[in-house]
Amino acid sequence: MNRAADALLLQHNLKALNLTNMARHLEQQLRQARDGGIDYGQFLLELTELELRIRCESREKRRLKEAKFPLLKPLETFDFEAVPQLDKRLVRDLATGDYLKARRNVILMGKSGAGKTHLATALGIEACRQSKRVRFVTGYALANELIEARTEKDLNRLLGKYARLDLLILDELGYVPFSKEGAELLFQILAERHERGSVIITTNLGFADWTQVFGDPNLTAALLDRLTHRAHIIECTWDSYRLKQSLKGGEKKAS
Repeated sequence: MNRAADALLLQHNLKALNLTNMARHLEQQLRQARDGGIDYGQFLLELTELELRIRCESREKRRLKEAKFPLLKPLETFDFEAVPQLDKRLVRDLATGDYLKARRNVILMGKSGAGKTHLATALGIEACRQSKRVRFVTGYALANELIEARTEKDLNRLLGKYARLDLLILDELGYVPFSKEGAELLFQILAERHERGSVIITTNLGFADWTQVFGDPNLTAALLDRLTHRAHIIECTWDSYRLKQSLKGGEKKAS
């Protein structure tokens, strides 16, 4: 059998094994192997590494799309120098994803513009890169989604969907008060995730003020007890990070 026929058969076999990326790049890799005098073992290693790399990239893109981030703000774009009060070592440690393995929560507290959503998004992106199932949603939007699902008798399916996530990012908790039904359903989501899956929450309220959002003091106390258990609490007490970024951008334009 000649070389061209062998290559066609090999390509067919790779597709049959669902190694589509290897099949797609086979001809190019064969040519490089012949030109470089690469032996069989190295050729096969490079071909399989190519397949794995493309699969990893595709999986990451799918996870990022499923997470529904409003904007992709990775950790590389966060200006740590603008907020020296932030524990950079803790954030870098969180980016490794160990808190996800331990099923611990992260709560980012502080005034508007402090960069809480950027940090939460960045940690979510790192989780997607680690093939974790992530969902980003505002607290108000999730409460409404749950109420709508209950009305349409689809609540159990939605609860199951959120329960299977490795990481739930709940943004802007406290900006808008919930109805009694919304607060109870949100409590159910968060309570079921206790020690089963991680939650990242951004909020502009101190814990003492959460009753303003959830209404019922007993429900709020029970929720805080679960959320804060073994949680990483980051208090963003600095001035508006977003304003500093805008001023810095203005200075660059002026110069």
